[in-house]
Amino acid sequence: MAEITAALVKELRERTGAGMMDCKKALAETDGDMEKAIEYLRKKGLSAAAKKAGRIAAEGIIVDYVEGDTGVIVEVNSETDFVARNEEFVNFAKEIAKAVVKNKVNTLEELLSSDLNGETVQEALNSKVAKIGEKIDIRRFAKFQGGLVSTYIHLGGKIGVIVKLDGGDSVLAKDICLHIAASNPLYLDSTSVDPEFIKKEEEILTAKQKEAGKPDNIIPNIVKGQIAKYLKEICLMSQPFVKNPDITIEQLLAEKKAKILGYTRYQVGEGIEKKQENFVEEVMKQIKG
Repeated sequence: MAEITAALVKELRERTGAGMMDCKKALAETDGDMEKAIEYLRKKGLSAAAKKAGRIAAEGIIVDYVEGDTGVIVEVNSETDFVARNEEFVNFAKEIAKAVVKNKVNTLEELLSSDLNGETVQEALNSKVAKIGEKIDIRRFAKFQGGLVSTYIHLGGKIGVIVKLDGGDSVLAKDICLHIAASNPLYLDSTSVDPEFIKKEEEILTAKQKEAGKPDNIIPNIVKGQIAKYLKEICLMSQPFVKNPDITIEQLLAEKKAKILGYTRYQVGEGIEKKQENFVEEVMKQIKG
């Protein structure tokens, strides 16, 4: 077998844009033949995937999978909502969620190298990119194991929630998921709030009070009250339960003798800067050639 040198791998990467490990594997499979290695990558869809790697995939879907005491929610992104609603794309996302649990993976890196119907998840992903023609990205997943694990998918996959409880029952767990989906709490309780977050809020509120002309000696007390009110709004435990606003989530859990051990809420595309399309401009460019 021909020696697979770093120079060969580098050349193949430059010619195809595929990842280093994929290039190394392609050269090993083709005995160092550059042209055959390129053909190998094209057949695997790796070259096509690389060409789309720079595109923005901010649409997509969140799916869930629960088996026994293990559950997961996964966000899989696409470039357009049209593809996100495509049955093949949705089924692929569901297979990925199942693979997270079945393969007992804990990181994206582990997931991509794990098995999916006889090939790696990365290979399956690259093939899907080549077939569908858009960038597809397995962005993230949240997995809980042990205790009572429940999931909830809202708005056809635009929002997903997973919760892990100690105590309670499946009805309570689902209700907590539904509440989190609707209320989007930033923190579990006031003790889990980032001190830097509170400090910045205090600075903003203090500046507003000074701008309003409030006396310096009363501003700290006003800000303290405003911070306390704000924390009640953004912390899960102090929020009014969406199904019964007369009680808080903390009171609901106390009634059911349950405790929240962890939760995660995903919303499709959050934190991704979407590309702004100007369709009139695009059409005019095409007309002008």
